Amino acid sequence: MKISSLQEYPKIKVISFFIQHWGTTEMVISSGIYDCSQLDGYVFLNDQHEIIGLITYILRGEKCEIISLDSIEENHGIGTILVQEVEKTTLAKGCKLVTLITTNDNLHALKFYQKRGYHLTKVYPNAVQIARKYKPEIPLVGNDGIPIRDEIELQKVL
Repeated sequence: MKISSLQEYPKIKVISFFIQHWGTTEMVISSGIYDCSQLDGYVFLNDQHEIIGLITYILRGEKCEIISLDSIEENHGIGTILVQEVEKTTLAKGCKLVTLITTNDNLHALKFYQKRGYHLTKVYPNAVQIARKYKPEIPLVGNDGIPIRDEIELQKVL
């Protein structure tokens, strides 16, 4: 198993990963519209050099925003390792704050990040309705049958 920078991994495989898991490389959230295949990030590779985890982020001065995090093999520490790698990298670049946005149905992400020191800081009511104008394929109902409506921002001071 190995962690590699997204820039060191074949772009076509990164694009293929996003299309397979998200339907597109595009992420639409309150902070902007992002092509995740163009962002900084890391891949976590298995012994066959296949992506089993991927994280993307963007730096804005002293703030880092995690845009996406995927772990194909849950409960093996892959997500934790990727988040820690971003925190370590951004801290070395002078960032003092890491933020991210998730949707109200993503209880797994809310638990995951809070266990790692992130705090809920903002709720964006009906933000997903706005995002659907740009990306209509965002489902109406998400995890556990919860309607996807709101975005929740979390942050961690490094």
